[in-house]
Amino acid sequence: MKNEISNYNETEYTEILNIAITQITVSRNTIALQINSTVSSTYWNLGKLLHDKKIEGGYGSNIINRLSVDLKNVFPDMGLSPRNLWNMKLFYERYAESNKKLLQAVAVLQWGHNLLLINKKLSDEEVYFYAIESVSKNWNRDLLLNAIKMNTFAIHKNEIRDNNFSKTLPAIQAKQANEILKDRYNLGFLGVTEPIAEIELEKRLIEKIKLFMLELGKGFAFIGNQFRLEYNSKEYFVDLLFTNRKLNCLVAIDLKIGEFKSEYIGKMNMYLSLLDKLEKEETENQSIGIILCAEKDHLDVELALQDVNKPIAVSDYELLIPKQELQTLVLNEMKKIASENKEIQMTEK
Repeated sequence: MKNEISNYNETEYTEILNIAITQITVSRNTIALQINSTVSSTYWNLGKLLHDKKIEGGYGSNIINRLSVDLKNVFPDMGLSPRNLWNMKLFYERYAESNKKLLQAVAVLQWGHNLLLINKKLSDEEVYFYAIESVSKNWNRDLLLNAIKMNTFAIHKNEIRDNNFSKTLPAIQAKQANEILKDRYNLGFLGVTEPIAEIELEKRLIEKIKLFMLELGKGFAFIGNQFRLEYNSKEYFVDLLFTNRKLNCLVAIDLKIGEFKSEYIGKMNMYLSLLDKLEKEETENQSIGIILCAEKDHLDVELALQDVNKPIAVSDYELLIPKQELQTLVLNEMKKIASENKEIQMTEK
């Protein structure tokens, strides 16, 4: 193989090999808690090396093949196949001119997730969305693929937000709340196949609170269900109460199994007043309420929220993936998923 490399002399090749070994050695000393970031950093640096050295197709294939063999001799437990080395170069070139925010988002993804995002040729905005969602919801690669196929980004971007955050919260907190809280939640993990009562819905959510919190988004901590508030010798009970570290506030959720009704706003407004009066710490922001119902009409919600001074959002939920979407997903993607998984396994050998 050495005789096949005509464009590079031994000194230049040895320089590439030694730099690559140094990059890997330095990266492998990073602590285990940063393993995904470490892998991405390693692959980024190797990709940059190959880019800077202008390794391209043709004669470059011989260099990559030889580099793979020599690196495997030093690091036999890493995915240093020729294909993966090319992928590292592609990884660097894809994000070399991207902003820091995007780089930080993809740095903590598993390598297979990054390869999927690169191969789908998404925009920076789309990649950032799917990267953040993957981390916050602990998506495996198959779930990420399904989200891309269902065009979750476009659905999320085009959502009309039914809340009054822009009127009731400071601009920065309103923006954070809109980023964290969603207009629709998928509760398919509950396994509900027939109508149930609100108390049963609450019970199932409590049983699977970890999955529910992943669906809610990042930074949530569960405080309790049927959270008791007492004022003026009367008792009130909040269905579900959370705190959110990023928003630094209490988040109350009122569960409804039917369609939205305007009177739900008054009830939530009272809950938030009591929470702010009785439970909110001095260092916390004002509490936020979410009315989670099976169905809603945007105009009805907009009218009901018009003169309300407490931050309230109305979200709906799905208990199952819509049948048509599920059938399309299964029929069109099963073979592709199997094929792409096999390809990833081959690149990581």
